[in-house]
Amino acid sequence: MFPRAVSSFSFRTVFANIIGKRELATTPIKFQQQNPADLPKVEMREITKDRTEKVPVETSIRYLKSPAYQQTYGNEAVWVPYKRNHKGAIPPRRTRRTCIRNDHIATGNPCPICRDEYLVLHEQNVDLLKQFISEETGAVFGFSKTGLCRKKQLELEVAIKRAQDQGLLTFDVPFRKYDYSQYIPKKQ
Repeated sequence: MFPRAVSSFSFRTVFANIIGKRELATTPIKFQQQNPADLPKVEMREITKDRTEKVPVETSIRYLKSPAYQQTYGNEAVWVPYKRNHKGAIPPRRTRRTCIRNDHIATGNPCPICRDEYLVLHEQNVDLLKQFISEETGAVFGFSKTGLCRKKQLELEVAIKRAQDQGLLTFDVPFRKYDYSQYIPKKQ
């Protein structure tokens, strides 16, 4: 009848815990139809939930242009392959407060920004911020669509406003039509 839907993403955290290593990029790996020998080799490093070392913005900007990022996310936004785990059939109305407590990941399924330590929300990281803005309306996507925790959602909104104030992100100002007859007296 109908072809079976096949997910193009797999979360390798279970296998990474068994092996003890993961790729430089984080867990979701997009399956490529290409030969694995043709793909660029990505540095392997050990799994860590420690977030005490802060990654500079310049490193995050370089990461967005790297083959590791392309191999992990492809041409999609970082929040597209994310699916939040929740109890029951109905998802919660609000997302969790934060994924990182005391500089360690405190949850088994962190949000898209918390799980990848090289994704830094900053006004200079425009390529990352554009992924969370609707192309049609220019509005910021909410946490119900992106799956961000409340702390990162607030940081995202602040970073977008700062980037708009500094002129790094463009945005449309709504056109307002005024009735000047109320302000200018009529000549007699």
